[in-house]
Amino acid sequence: MPDTIDNLILDLIEWLARTERTYEETMSAWRTSCPRLTVWEDANDRGLVRCEAGEGRALVRPTLAGMLLLKERRPDIHGQVDSAAHAGPHIAHP
Repeated sequence: MPDTIDNLILDLIEWLARTERTYEETMSAWRTSCPRLTVWEDANDRGLVRCEAGEGRALVRPTLAGMLLLKERRPDIHGQVDSAAHAGPHIAHP
């Protein structure tokens, strides 16, 4: 199962890096009630994604650590995504 979760976390980071995503949009797409598929929770706990306020709404972005992991594990994809992820305050949820 860890490989499945790790691959899904990479999918999440890639999805977030492609375009700006709101917290609501991210939760709608990635939150699950399955205790074995904790993609959002694991990515958040590992510091690979963050929530921040932007333009009057909560936005979710990959962290620098998330982008580095994506580059390491999926070098062919990394060049195609927006690498504008930057360090900033980490908020577990808005």
